[in-house]
Amino acid sequence: MNAVRLALGTLTALPVRPPTVVDRRVAGFAMALAPAVGLLLAVVVGAPLALAVEYAGAAPLLLAGLAVGALAVLTRAIHLDGLADVADGLGSGRRGAEALVIMKQSDVGPFGVATLTLTLLLQVAALGSLLAAGVGVPALLVALVASRATLSLACTPWFPAARSDGLGAVVAGSVWGLLVPVTLGLAAGAALVGGGVLTGFDLVGDAAMHRLLLLAPLAAVPGLLLARHAARRLGGVTGDVYGAVVETSFTASLVVAALAA
Repeated sequence: MNAVRLALGTLTALPVRPPTVVDRRVAGFAMALAPAVGLLLAVVVGAPLALAVEYAGAAPLLLAGLAVGALAVLTRAIHLDGLADVADGLGSGRRGAEALVIMKQSDVGPFGVATLTLTLLLQVAALGSLLAAGVGVPALLVALVASRATLSLACTPWFPAARSDGLGAVVAGSVWGLLVPVTLGLAAGAALVGGGVLTGFDLVGDAAMHRLLLLAPLAAVPGLLLARHAARRLGGVTGDVYGAVVETSFTASLVVAALAA
């Protein structure tokens, strides 16, 4: 249960008891569960979104804005905060410890503001387009699961920690061995089962759902590229980098799905 508590406590704003033990074993299992947390968020946000689309007839752009806002609340905007900090750190042109100092500052600089604004605009515009095309809810589910699966992959040993302290140092490299195929299998199962239950789609015969599932792995590419670039510039990854990976992959998944739709 420690892994479940750590996953929910760090990736959502849901009230859960803190884990009694936090070590690399617990952290590895917690990060491997990240796709399941994505599915949970998809159910909490996607269920009322599906009802609103079905019965309220509200404007797609308005519903997209409400959904993106709800996700920010349900995650304490921690991933958005990480994205802003990474944008400021990398945008400063500094490297290593100097960039890490900038990222730890409480204020948000121009790079962070611009990145957050553009990211949220892309998320709302892409989801609004998908809702108008009739595939917004399953696309949101796939994006949430895929982006959290990318987080799990960013916690593999290919991305070392930039600091020796903090939660980032505990989870960095903690997903390895059998946990890698487990988290990928969990992501695929969450997308399939969640897509069928939440949206009522015929997973065997529905072409739109097939396209979403086939495009899902593309969401990992920009997220992992960002993690790799940050690791080179910063000397490793941090908790902020993990947040940036989630938001980058989530946005990429929605944008790719919207362009394909």
